Formats: sequence, structure tokens, C-alpha cells
Amino acid sequence: MGVGRTSRGGPSTAGRPYFPPISAPAAASSPSPPSPPAPPVETASTSVTKTVNGSHHFKIAGYSLAKGIGVGKYIASESFTVGGFEWAIYFYPDGKSAEDGAAYVSLFIALASEGTDVRALFELTLVDQSGKGQDKVHTHFGRSLEGGPYTLKYRGSMWGYKRFFKRSGLETSDYLKDDCLLVNCTVGVVQSHTEGPEIYSIPVPQSDMSQHIGHLLTSGKRTDITFEVDEEMFPAHKVVLAARSPVFRAQLFGPMKDKNMKCIKIEDMEAPVFKALLHFMYWDELPNIEELTGLNTTWVSTLMAQHLLAAADRYALERLKLLSELKLCEDVAINTVANTLALAEQHHCHQLKTVCLKFVASPENLKAVMQTEGFDYLQQSCPSLLTELLEYVAKVGDHAVPPCLYSNEVLDGGDANGRRVKPRL
Repeated sequence: MGVGRTSRGGPSTAGRPYFPPISAPAAASSPSPPSPPAPPVETASTSVTKTVNGSHHFKIAGYSLAKGIGVGKYIASESFTVGGFEWAIYFYPDGKSAEDGAAYVSLFIALASEGTDVRALFELTLVDQSGKGQDKVHTHFGRSLEGGPYTLKYRGSMWGYKRFFKRSGLETSDYLKDDCLLVNCTVGVVQSHTEGPEIYSIPVPQSDMSQHIGHLLTSGKRTDITFEVDEEMFPAHKVVLAARSPVFRAQLFGPMKDKNMKCIKIEDMEAPVFKALLHFMYWDELPNIEELTGLNTTWVSTLMAQHLLAAADRYALERLKLLSELKLCEDVAINTVANTLALAEQHHCHQLKTVCLKFVASPENLKAVMQTEGFDYLQQSCPSLLTELLEYVAKVGDHAVPPCLYSNEVLDGGDANGRRVKPRL
């Protein structure tokens, strides 16, 4: 029999893997050749400077009544936002400078919010109302400006013309029609940013999902619920309605649903309104009101928007509610504003409510609105609004930006840097 050998000074390693000592010296080898240097890394970026443009249309009604307001006193537009800053148009019926003796009207655009060294391009246009297109235009756009864009140093800085138009010529021109002037103003705020390289560019078409869903309604296929409105029947799809409206979802799929329900009768809504409501829920857009009603008048359009606002609130369709609110803001009129104001109060449309209150509170509108049937309804349904209306009447004529903030350094036909801009006919 053989005798097993043991290592001296330690236990046997038979049957166990061998690990070399960590400190064991590596076998000698020849040095490897040096690696070639890595190619230099190349990067690129682009600085882009452009203008963010916006326009405001200012109608000056009752020009003959504004004359005599006094030299240096102005009529101001509502403020508007371009490039993150507030702006306002200032029209001086008797001119801005006493040295001109009220012989000229003055026109300026002013920075109406806080800002430092705001660089911008401007365009002021007096619209030719004869339809001949002979507008009076003063512009920075499309011209080579030696000193670059104009810089406004602080809130209240102005650009414009003390001698914009000789008053005697203006009053016999085609710019004045029905005692109104139309002024268009464009502001281009200069902004810069740096862009990295564009790795890829794949054009992606706009989503057409609403087209596919909308065709479900027009095809009438696979409908599983019918609505009766004013004795007119409207087939629809439960799953689409439930996806769009939490109210319909609770009614059609909630714990209190009727499994055998095939027809729902809608009360307090006219058939054209429900048809427009369904159109929006499938197509995600307002229908063509003329195609829907066979009528093409502002009054019909406003009436439909009023009904849709109430319906949208009833079925928790926030986007439709906002679209209806926007439409009503655009179409405020003497004979409909009282009803719209009542709706705005009842359905918590704060912006629409403000627009209506301002419209009613103006002296030229107040008496006429108070003689409408809608105003009688407003008094009965929302008496608390009368107090708010009185507050707006008291504030008419106030302006947010005091005249003392505005610079008097702008010269006629140019700016504080001495640059001049020629009119374009």
C-alpha cells in the first residue's frame, strides 16, 4: 500500500482547488507596445437669436370726443403679452409735446411690465379703412437697422412718434371712418438660446385618433345606447361616452346602472344642443353651427355656446366648457351679455364673468343692457352680481400704469438712439 504524503507545516490539500498566493510575483514578460492615441473628440453647438412676435389690434372709437383731452394725455389699450413681457399702446389725440400745439396726434408702444434692457422690434400701423390697403406703417421688421433692435431700459420705456400724423390731415383721410381709428401693433422680443446637434429628425403626423372615433358616430355601427331628446333619437356607444365623461361613466357603468337600459331620456336640453355635445365627445371639436342649425348668425352662435356651456358643466366636459367660454368672450353683445353673465356666475366661469362685467359697466353699454329681457333675468337669478357690477362701473376709466412712468426722451420718427424708421405706404 502506498503511503500518502502530507505537506509540512499545514493540513492536507488533497482534493481541493489550488489558489496561488495573492502576493505571488507575476511571470516575467516583455513590455507591450504603447496604444495609439485616441482621435480628438469633436463637439458642436449653435447660438440661435430670433424674435418672439405678437400683435395687438386697438380700436379707438369716438375720436372726435377724445379731441381736447389735453397735450400729453393719452388713451391706452389693454395690456397684452409678447415674449414674456406686458405691452400697451398709447394714443395722444392732442399730441405728446406742448411745442407742437396739438397740431399732431402721437402714437407710442410702451413696456408695461418690469424688465431691464428688453430688446425688441416694433411696427405701428394706422389702418386705411377705405379698403385700398394704403396703410400708414412704421416698422423695424424687414429693415437693416444699423444699431440693431431697440432696447427698452425699464418699465415705462417707449418707442413711437410724437408727430405720427398731422391732425388736420388725419380728420379728412380714409384712416378715420365712423369716428373710429384702427391701430395695429406688432412687437418682436429678441431672445437667444444655444442648441446642441440634432441627432435625428423624424416627421411625425398629427394624431388622427379623433377621426377614427368620430367615424364611429357618423357610421352608426355597433351602437349600444340611445338617447331621446325632444322626441329625437340619438344612438351612441356607451364605452366612448364613459371614457369622455365621468357623469356618463357613473350612469352607464356605475353600481346603480340598469343592465337592461337601452334608451335614456334627456330632460332640459334641446336636440341640436345634444347633437353638438355628442359631436364634441366623439370628434373633440365644436361642430359647424351653420351645418347643425341651418342658420348663420352671431346670435345663433352665441345661443348655442350658452347652451353648450351649461351642458359641458352638467357632464363634466372641461375642455368643451372652456371652448364655449372662449366663444362667449369673443361674441359679447348688448342683447346677450346679461344671460351670458348669469351663466358665467352659475357655472363658475371667472374669466367670462370679468369680460361681461367690464362690457356692461362701460357707459356706452350700461343703459342699453339694462333695457334687455336678459337683465331682468339677471336681477332675479343672480342679484349679488349687481353689487359687483356697481364696483366695475365705479372703476371705469382707471388704468394700471401711471403716466409719470413713461419716458419723454423718444424723438419724433425715431428712438432714443437717434435711429429713424421710414413709413411704408
